[in-house]
Amino acid sequence: MDNADDYSQLFNKLDTAALVELALLAAGAILLIVVSQKGLNWAANRLHGQHRFRVFALVPLVRLAILIVAISMAVPIVIDPSLQNMIALLGAVGLAIGFALKDYVSSLIAGVVAAVEMPYRPGDWVEIEGVYGEVTHVGMRTIEVVTPDDNLVSIPHLKIWNAPISNANNGGDSLQCVADFYLHPDHDAARVEEALRDVALTSPYLKFDRPIAVVAKEHPWGTHYKIRAYPVDPRQQFRFVTDLTLRGRDEVGRLGARPAQALAGVEGG
Repeated sequence: MDNADDYSQLFNKLDTAALVELALLAAGAILLIVVSQKGLNWAANRLHGQHRFRVFALVPLVRLAILIVAISMAVPIVIDPSLQNMIALLGAVGLAIGFALKDYVSSLIAGVVAAVEMPYRPGDWVEIEGVYGEVTHVGMRTIEVVTPDDNLVSIPHLKIWNAPISNANNGGDSLQCVADFYLHPDHDAARVEEALRDVALTSPYLKFDRPIAVVAKEHPWGTHYKIRAYPVDPRQQFRFVTDLTLRGRDEVGRLGARPAQALAGVEGG
């Protein structure tokens, strides 16, 4: 009962005037948010270039500012603004904010660990939970990865706690590329292997001081060949694979090798 009385003393008695004031505050905040969003969107759509995006960026900031002002005006109406009550309120708010920001803090700590262990660095090509691309920036909380489709993806550092991180070049300029070929089993394997090796050796993107490997694996539906080689620059990897694939397909075709036909219910790897 004593605790209940203590908690009841935190709040003011809400009479009709207080309820009307709270309703007016809520209505005014909603009106300001709607007007500001429509006004800023209207202004942004009449601008061009970076100015347009800067005005769009103001929309959530203005909304947040309006909400903070409205809440700060509503709190004294609901809660008796005494020192003891304010300390209790701020303590509860701080606890809620701390719980809400636990992932943020975890990302900051993981950022420090990443700076020491360096699982990635700018220029690395990484894959994290299905996102593959080049690391362009390593911040305190996130890394920025640009995908092959030119999308910028921000990934929090906390992924290093529980997600595998695949680093294709690990701070160097050597990145292995793989070109796949799926052939019908009726072919001359030795000639196909030699032709695919020649395709790699004649690519303008090939890094000659790194090894070239042609590997094969037999499946019920045919033979799966892979050319494993390295481009001069990791950023050339997609052009390199395209070059290997297109010229390799033509070369094995000249040898009379046919594409494989997958059997129903059998997956090729």
